[in-house]
Amino acid sequence: MSDSRFDRAGEDVGNIVALEHVNVTVPDQRLATLFYVAGLGFTRDPYMMVGDENMWVNAGRQQFHLPNRDAQVLRGHVGIVVPDLAQLGERLERVSPGLAETRFGFSQVNGLIEVTCPWGNRFRCHAPQPRFGDMRLGVPYVEFTVKRGAAPGIARFYERAFKVKCELAADRGCVSVPAGPGQRLLYRERDAALPPYDGHHIAVYIADFSGPHAFLLERGLVTEETNAYQYRFKTIVDPDGGAPLFEIEHEVRSITHPLWGRHFVNRNPAQTLRSYVRGGDAFAG
Repeated sequence: MSDSRFDRAGEDVGNIVALEHVNVTVPDQRLATLFYVAGLGFTRDPYMMVGDENMWVNAGRQQFHLPNRDAQVLRGHVGIVVPDLAQLGERLERVSPGLAETRFGFSQVNGLIEVTCPWGNRFRCHAPQPRFGDMRLGVPYVEFTVKRGAAPGIARFYERAFKVKCELAADRGCVSVPAGPGQRLLYRERDAALPPYDGHHIAVYIADFSGPHAFLLERGLVTEETNAYQYRFKTIVDPDGGAPLFEIEHEVRSITHPLWGRHFVNRNPAQTLRSYVRGGDAFAG
């Protein structure tokens, strides 16, 4: 017997079960630490990539991977949820002098904080809210800027390759792709010319691992057969005709991947010497 009180379809996640990390290269770990850890309030992973060739930064159940190379800049912006926007603003003020000679900046707009990293990557920081599920710290979405007219084809690509139910805006100018509980990939059309793709990437976990692989392989889109648990592709095409629509490398992982479900250590950035609370070092998410 069906119970009409519950929207069962509203709880569907789809085949993409998690957007796990965003990878952009950075030329200076010191500035990256000042921005991502001291400023945004995230936590450098204490177990993985602890040398000076790469750094993994934990943000709730998601990460930023920051290998040391020339800076990459995402064509769009990353959405972030933080538990307290006022505290975020205070931290950003404190790190401002150390980032003065970079592209860093931030402003409060329409109830959120817009931030630019030292190399030009943009972030929109939100307070927790129902559209992001129970997330109090993390990455609920990544929004990419795409050329005019690309959104419907991108929706067709994800629906057929990954068997997810996309949402296309009424004006067909933006497609929203479900990428885990409370998470989305957004592709928004703009008229401005796009800069060349520089190789930054995202990582997703999927439940049906072989189905999308077969779809991509048939079209010659697989760019790396990493191992038994992972492959990569970078070109999104319109399945109706095969026209390329956008480049963004996807690191596609199975949920049998050894890193699936790994615990991410997150500190409480509100802890300071002057306002220390015993037992409050860890973020209580």
